[in-house]
Formats: sequence, C-alpha cells, structure tokens
Amino acid sequence: MTLINFAPAAERNGRVILEQLQSLLQPDSRVLELGSGSGQHALLFSQYLKTVRWFPSETSEAFSALACNLKRHTEGLIEQPLIIDVGERSWPLEYRVDAIFTANTLHIISWDKVEALFKGSGLYLLSGGLLITYGPFRYQGEFTSESNAQFDTWLKQRDKKSGIRDISELAEVAEKAGLKLLQDIAMPANNQLLVWQKL
Repeated sequence: MTLINFAPAAERNGRVILEQLQSLLQPDSRVLELGSGSGQHALLFSQYLKTVRWFPSETSEAFSALACNLKRHTEGLIEQPLIIDVGERSWPLEYRVDAIFTANTLHIISWDKVEALFKGSGLYLLSGGLLITYGPFRYQGEFTSESNAQFDTWLKQRDKKSGIRDISELAEVAEKAGLKLLQDIAMPANNQLLVWQKL
C-alpha cells in the first residue's frame, strides 16, 4: 500500500536494523517505538518478529499519518498507535515494556527532549529492559565521517536545537535514568545502533 510520509531512510535501514533486533529481543517481548513516523519499521519488523508485540507511537502532529498507514494492518502484532510526546511528564502506557526502540530521532529533537526520552525509558522499561537507539552519533566530540559533520551543520541551520549527539554526553544522561550502554553496534552509512540496558 502507498504510505503517507514515506521515509526513504526507513526503507534503507529497516532490514539491517531488523537483523540486530532478531538477536536483541526476546520472544514475546513488548516493544514501544518512539517516533514511528510512517510506521514503516513497525510494518517490516512485524513480518519477521512474529511473537513480538509492537507499540508504535508519534507526536500529536504526526499521529494521523501513522494511524492511517497502520489501520489496514491485520496481523495483530502491531498494537494501536499511541500519541506520545517524550517531553510530557507521563506517557500513556498501561504497563512497563521489555524494550524501547527509536530510530533517527535523537539528532532531531531538542536536548531537553533527549534527556526526557532517557528519563522516560528508565521509568517505563522493565528491569533489564533495553533502550535501542539508531542513528548517527559523535565520539568525544568527533564525527565518524565528513558526511555526518555536514549533516550536523545542515541540522543546526534548520533548527539550532537539533544536532548529532555525543555518546559520552548520552551516557551521562543514561546513567541518571538508571541505564548503561550495553552495546555499540556499527551500522551502514556511518550510523550506530546503541543498546542501553536498565539496571
């Protein structure tokens, strides 16, 4: 079907992320996705992660497109999408989840919302649960490629509150939220999959 707000990046990275999720997620996991966008990841992952229950979410501004794209999905593994603004004090979850996944969001949202995302993850993950973050990152202030440096400049010209985040700074925020970096997995196109675990 034709998707509203189709994202070429999600089309490119979906299968390589899926390969990692197949080993990271336990059978019967409940996974909250923050910033689901068009729902492309949810639709792809549900085809292969047959026992994982996927909870997509978006902000109120982008929610209608996500809901429209998912409404014809009938396999039952994708739950009704949720409206979640990570900056809100509480998220509309009835119970804690085994994992939280978010792709290409940390460099888009403002730093205070990055902090809120980690804080909320610490609250809504079960003990030992995983926060899985995908995208470009910096190491000790350095970019992993010239293209990422150029991308960072473009992001900040578009919105001065955005930008590629430094892993050391994220680790400090994670520690305050009761999370530690478990794995740092190199991905194609100068991206990383960072896996944080709730202590």
